[in-house]
Amino acid sequence: MAGLRSGPGATVSPQRTRAAAVTLLSALLTCCVRCAAEPSGGKPSNIILILADDQDVQLGGMTPMKKTKMLIGDEGATFVNAFTVTPLCCPSRSSILTGRYPHNHEVRNNSVSGNCSSIQWQKGPETEAFPVYLSKLKYQTFFAGKYLNQYGKKDGENASHVPTGWDHWHALVGNSQYYNYTLSVDGKEEVHGDSYEKDYFTDLITNRSLNFLENRSPQHPFFLMLSPPAPHSPWTAAPQYQKEFANVKAPRDGSFDKPGKDKHWLLRQPVNPMPSSSLDYLDNAYRKRWQTLLSVDDMVEMLVKKLESIKELNNTYIFYTSDNGYHTGQFSLPIDKRQLYEFDIRVPLVVRGPGIKPKQTLQAPVLNIDLAPTIMDIAGVNLSTVNMDGQSFLSQMAPSLRNGTTRPLFLVEYTGEGHPTTDPACPKLGPGLSQCFPDCVCEDAFNNTYACVRTLDGTTDLQYCEFADTESFVEVYNLTSDPHQLENVVKKTDPAILQAMNQRLIKLQSCEGDSCRDIK
Repeated sequence: MAGLRSGPGATVSPQRTRAAAVTLLSALLTCCVRCAAEPSGGKPSNIILILADDQDVQLGGMTPMKKTKMLIGDEGATFVNAFTVTPLCCPSRSSILTGRYPHNHEVRNNSVSGNCSSIQWQKGPETEAFPVYLSKLKYQTFFAGKYLNQYGKKDGENASHVPTGWDHWHALVGNSQYYNYTLSVDGKEEVHGDSYEKDYFTDLITNRSLNFLENRSPQHPFFLMLSPPAPHSPWTAAPQYQKEFANVKAPRDGSFDKPGKDKHWLLRQPVNPMPSSSLDYLDNAYRKRWQTLLSVDDMVEMLVKKLESIKELNNTYIFYTSDNGYHTGQFSLPIDKRQLYEFDIRVPLVVRGPGIKPKQTLQAPVLNIDLAPTIMDIAGVNLSTVNMDGQSFLSQMAPSLRNGTTRPLFLVEYTGEGHPTTDPACPKLGPGLSQCFPDCVCEDAFNNTYACVRTLDGTTDLQYCEFADTESFVEVYNLTSDPHQLENVVKKTDPAILQAMNQRLIKLQSCEGDSCRDIK
């Protein structure tokens, strides 16, 4: 058959015609997706993601955040079943950036050997992180705060490395600090001291973000990712907040100071009841964590006021969340994260923006791997063209803009960290452990490596976990009847249910992209 003619003497083959049609259809789909999230003026929506560090939601972590709850939560949606897919900073942040489970981005823990900000990460998954897609859509992209725990260290490409997709880069070298730190500012080191006015890190992030908003180009949308150190250790509050919450103590209910007698090896080690020295330590940490969050609450207020003043508030989505939860005394573990339990895997999540009705409380589970596809959905990226394990939850909070479905089950996975030699401060414990403080209570170990499948569908709330240890330990919790996970019911559960959960877990541990969302 002769090709179709187009213009003087031109012949177009049928194959080229079909290819052009596919390209046009893809462009139309992208346009439809993008236009749906745009206000009537036609300009794409702006997006801000505020990512706290170690902020729990189960133990009252949002209590100090009165302004945030009022300015974001009350003006939009509060997700009461938001989870991290891995309860530790670096792998969780890597999941947020890529929209992938750890087994797909291969960042396992906070160590370089665990692939945290390694050369492998920088040349692989980081090049497919969601800011890359926003940049291609002419978003002005701005980052300030903690990035990844090993970022800027000598084992990577040091502070000169600026990940693809970022126009403005103010990233902390290493782990969270409030004073005496080094930043990578667009690839150049900037050293900071201990002056509150000049250096307090949370305030510096706020001030630089406000400056960016003031000097942005009004012709293009913007994306800001702000990652303050709070409430991560060393828990250094701003001077004006250091006397707040003087009488506050960590909550004593639920699993606080309960023995982990039917749990995996690491949970069977802590002294129970906890000594007074551990109680004093964790109470002090709990109080100081709240103090540090008051500056983050101020950040939210100042951002909202700035957006109002530049007339962008009604065209901006603001997400507030954390990389993982935290515990202070649960199962006699003094302080940390890394565990499979609710206090470590649940995170705060509130969102406001165009199309989101105020004062919504949403029950369906959402994961931190869903943040990237949701942000890309808002920006107008055709999600069928990207390889992500998560799914957009825009349809949940703004059903007028999207149709969508919720997931009935999901994966939580973690690879434990340990030291090959004995900790000199705790010589009786032996090798393979880490985070052994206070009072030589260890919060992590090589054998604290696990994978869990969680079924949470409105009628069932069941967690099934398998450990990669010498005991092949299994923990099962019915959270409908036991929300604090006090009783491991593996021996009381129907073997057919255990078998079904095991098979789902096997599938989830090897899933990628669509297959992660299709498991029933």
